[in-house]
Amino acid sequence: MKRILVLCLNAAALQGAITLSSLFSDHMVIQRDLPVHVWGKANPGERVTVRIGAAERSTAAGERGLWSVHLPPMAASGPIEITAQGANSITLRDVLVGDIWVGSGQSNMEMAVESSNNAGAEIAGADQPRIRLLTVKRVASQYPRSEAETEGWAAAAPATIPKFSAAMYFFARHIQDTQKVPIGLIHSSWGGTLIEAWMSMDTLSSDASFMPVLALWSKTMNNFEDWQWRWDRTLEQWRQDVDEAKRKGVAAPGRPWTGNQENSGMPGGLYNAMIAPLTPFPIRGVLWYQGESNAGVDRAHLYEHMFERMIRDWRAAWGIGDFPFLFVQLANWKAGPVNRWPELREAQMKTLGAAKTGMAVAIDIGDEKDIHPKNKQEVGRRLALAARAVAYGEGIEYSGPIYRTAAGEGAAMRVWFDHATGLRAAGGSVEGFEIAGADGKFVPATATIDGTTVLVASASVEKPTQTRYAWLDNPKCNLENGDGLPASPFRSSH
Repeated sequence: MKRILVLCLNAAALQGAITLSSLFSDHMVIQRDLPVHVWGKANPGERVTVRIGAAERSTAAGERGLWSVHLPPMAASGPIEITAQGANSITLRDVLVGDIWVGSGQSNMEMAVESSNNAGAEIAGADQPRIRLLTVKRVASQYPRSEAETEGWAAAAPATIPKFSAAMYFFARHIQDTQKVPIGLIHSSWGGTLIEAWMSMDTLSSDASFMPVLALWSKTMNNFEDWQWRWDRTLEQWRQDVDEAKRKGVAAPGRPWTGNQENSGMPGGLYNAMIAPLTPFPIRGVLWYQGESNAGVDRAHLYEHMFERMIRDWRAAWGIGDFPFLFVQLANWKAGPVNRWPELREAQMKTLGAAKTGMAVAIDIGDEKDIHPKNKQEVGRRLALAARAVAYGEGIEYSGPIYRTAAGEGAAMRVWFDHATGLRAAGGSVEGFEIAGADGKFVPATATIDGTTVLVASASVEKPTQTRYAWLDNPKCNLENGDGLPASPFRSSH
């Protein structure tokens, strides 16, 4: 009886303890120059006081036990402490004030430092105490959650960096070197996922043009039991193959992959569990690396509109204005005839029409045999160039040539570009251009650089009306600007 009483008293004490959101822990970063938002749970009506340096704010928990305070903005600094005081006291130590970037998308964002080029040297040299890391666990939900499942903040170091997103880490390393402020990285991605999983259901259901993706999800669910049966058999065979490999002393086969693991394909499901809980937390901007799973014939044509709406969706949810949204265009890879990689790249490029966006072109650093190219160092650098211009206002060149317009010029077509100072071909004559007449049949073309324009022609097309560049899943192309940044694939009309 005495033991039961002690357990009850302990439970009551735990119930009355104030807690902080899972986004708060030792070693975290808080966003500079924006009000500092701190929130958590306590007993209904319990008084909570939060202190950061000389700043202090108090509030009472509401009827659901939720509490929230905003403290004045702070300049980049640290380490500092954050103290939350109620029936108990919580002190967070080694907190830095700097810039927070959220990274999301699918497997190329998820791809870890240990899988990138020169992984051993990169890991050994990852002593970066002013870069802090937070990973959101992979979860899908039917409804928006208030708490993300996280592993807690940690400083970048050889022990913490191997499993972290390579693209994000290499991005942060460049930004920290140039901006000289602490950088917090919140990694929230899931391999093989679709853009509709990262959009809110409010947005998906408010636009009739998104009905096809909801219909595709319905089809997936209608066949779920059959899919689950086949997937269980595949896993069982894999386990047997692993056991057999161990008996023979040979390398075990990798775990098989399939889409919609743990309902990762659910429209709105990843937004609900992995993005919505982050939105009360002020940030500097977003890095996005996704598109491969939407490049099929049934989805690619919707991507431009969906991507633009998703950006608006996230910005509205955070409520801190049009924060920078930077993304990676699909790299070169032999995708096969049932995919529409050129169209998906075009959709990504057109999204640059949205405010404060930037795109890292990757058409020259992919791997024709591997959808996961290992040169994430250059991906991170190109994202960082975009951030330095779009987010930090540096007057640098940050993009490769971007198609502006094209017009007929006798038996040729002239193409104009933005970001084209020092336009040149890498490694010889220009490759990758095609041209077509009124019949729409494209043929290879010769291309001559003329200042910041390109003149495109073919002896077999007397009156050209269209031109395009790098319009294949794995093209040979070499147009770049004077800063060595590659031109984005494009077509002049369709």
